[in-house]
Amino acid sequence: MHVLRIFTVLLLIVSSVSATSAQEPGSPSAHVERADLSKSVQIFPNPTVEYVHVRIEHIKAADLKLTLHNIIGNEMSVESEIVDEHEVRIRVKDLDAGYYLIALRDDKIHFRGTYKFLKK
Repeated sequence: MHVLRIFTVLLLIVSSVSATSAQEPGSPSAHVERADLSKSVQIFPNPTVEYVHVRIEHIKAADLKLTLHNIIGNEMSVESEIVDEHEVRIRVKDLDAGYYLIALRDDKIHFRGTYKFLKK
């Protein structure tokens, strides 16, 4: 009977430790959530002529920090506007034709991602 109590206590300790570690930023489940989040980013239309839209379902557009870079990494100055709660529109009409990178960042949930698109 005494052995059963010790076993139960140990089992509870192990389960609480594994539940706590699953919520830590470096844990595998946190990486899975970030990977799923980065896959939910939509950049359209691609290729584009006048505007490119960035849509992320799980991040509010107001919290999103967005920068545009040319293919060699230089930051470009562009106009952007929030279309709805989860979508931003970037004016690329005045940019030269070529590939560009959109860097997205949300410091609240520690999300960062870079996405490529083609401007015709």
